Amino acid sequence: PDSNSNHSSSFFHRFLKSQLTYDEKRMIGFREQTDRPELIRRTVLEVAGTLLTAQLALRHGLATHLAGGTHHAHPTMGAGYTILNDLAITGKYVLDNYNSEQQKQKQKQTNCEQQQEEETTMKKGKTVVNRVLVVDCDVHQGDGTAQFGSFGNRFFTLSIHCESNYPHPKVARSTYDIGLPDGCSDEEYLQTLRDSVTAAFEEVQPDLVLYDAGVDIYKDDPLGRLLVTEDGIRQRDRWVLDTCVTKGIPVAAVIGGGYYSKQKHKDKDE
Repeated sequence: PDSNSNHSSSFFHRFLKSQLTYDEKRMIGFREQTDRPELIRRTVLEVAGTLLTAQLALRHGLATHLAGGTHHAHPTMGAGYTILNDLAITGKYVLDNYNSEQQKQKQKQTNCEQQQEEETTMKKGKTVVNRVLVVDCDVHQGDGTAQFGSFGNRFFTLSIHCESNYPHPKVARSTYDIGLPDGCSDEEYLQTLRDSVTAAFEEVQPDLVLYDAGVDIYKDDPLGRLLVTEDGIRQRDRWVLDTCVTKGIPVAAVIGGGYYSKQKHKDKDE
C-alpha cells in the first residue's frame, strides 16, 4: 500500500529519504537513529506485515503478526517510538480495496477475465469490508490512530489503557476511550474488556477487527502501572480471539508494546 495515502506526503517521503528535522526525530524518540537505513526498512516492512496479516485474516478468519501496533504515529508525524501507523494504514487500505461499492465499480470497469479473477478471490474468504474496528489493548492510549479520523464513518477505535500513562495530556479522542486506574487487577481488567468490546461490537458491527495485543499491561512491566498477570493476559487474548471467531468476524492481531525483561528482572533481584 501507499503509506502516503494516510500520512502527510511531506512527512512520509522525508522519512524515507532520511530528511526529517531534528525536532521530528526527537518527537519520535529515536533521534539520529531515525535516519538509519535498517530502521527505515524495518518500519516499512512492519506496516506491510500488518497489511498482509489483515489480508490473511480476511481469507482465513484469524491471523497474527509478530510486530506492529505502532499506534502513537500521527498522520503528520511520528511519536512515542513509532513512525508510521500500521493500524491506520491497514484500515484505510482494506476499506478502500475490500469495500462493496469499490468492488462494484471495479467490476464495471474490468473485462470478463478480471471479473472472474475477483470472483475467485471472493470465494477464498470474506472480502467485503465496510467497517473496521481497532481493539487496542496496549497499556498506552492509541492516540495516533485516533488522529486519523473515521475515514467516512467506517474506521472505529477502542482504546483500553491506563489513564495516568502516556500520552499527557490525552488530546486525541478514540471512538471509545476506556481509561483504567493504576493497579488494575485481572478481574477488573477482564470485566472492563468484556463489557467495552461487547458494546463496541454491537454498535459498530465490524467486518474486520485489528487487535493490538500489547503486553505492557503486565504487572512487572516498567512502563505499565497495571497489575495484570500472565494468566490475565492469556485470558484477555483468548477471549478477544474466541469472541471474534465465534461471531465470524475476521481478526488480525499485532503484538503491540511490552517492555518487561526476565533477565533484567533477575539481575535486579540479585
